[in-house]
Amino acid sequence: MLAPREIDEYLLPTERRVIRVRQHWAFMTNHMTATALFLLVLVIAQRYLPESVLFDNITFYLALVAVLRFTVLTMLWWIERIVITDKRVMLAQGIIVHKVGMMPLGKVTDLTFERSLGGRLMGYGTIIVESAGQIQALNRIDYLPRPEEVYEALSELVFGEKGKTRATGMLARPRWRR
Repeated sequence: MLAPREIDEYLLPTERRVIRVRQHWAFMTNHMTATALFLLVLVIAQRYLPESVLFDNITFYLALVAVLRFTVLTMLWWIERIVITDKRVMLAQGIIVHKVGMMPLGKVTDLTFERSLGGRLMGYGTIIVESAGQIQALNRIDYLPRPEEVYEALSELVFGEKGKTRATGMLARPRWRR
């Protein structure tokens, strides 16, 4: 298998990574449920339908395909990274074909934070990033772990005043010294 490139390889020398996360594990619950239900249906069909070599082979290969599908989806989830730097938001994904989407922080005009009941219970949320101009590749980030922390850091980076912020930890020069 081809190893994916590390997201830090795409950072500029002048940029500093603030946050790097993958989607919350709750993102995988739909895939886990669908795979488990499909396998359950195959087991029930195997148990109650008449015995046949052809049917045994078909159910075996269908179960194998379901498990392989779930494995690939899990690998894709594990490899995908959301990175926020002091200059942009990036999303890296893919195993064989590696894709990196990016939005400069200078284009961000509004941030929206959403958290469902399930998100409150399990610790994930959604951030909607609106930008000036056309729709960007990263306009909605679902199943984001620690969403309050990410929202606060992103808000400080985009809308914070020049000066020290918790996200960047950098001090800007006072205005009177320019």
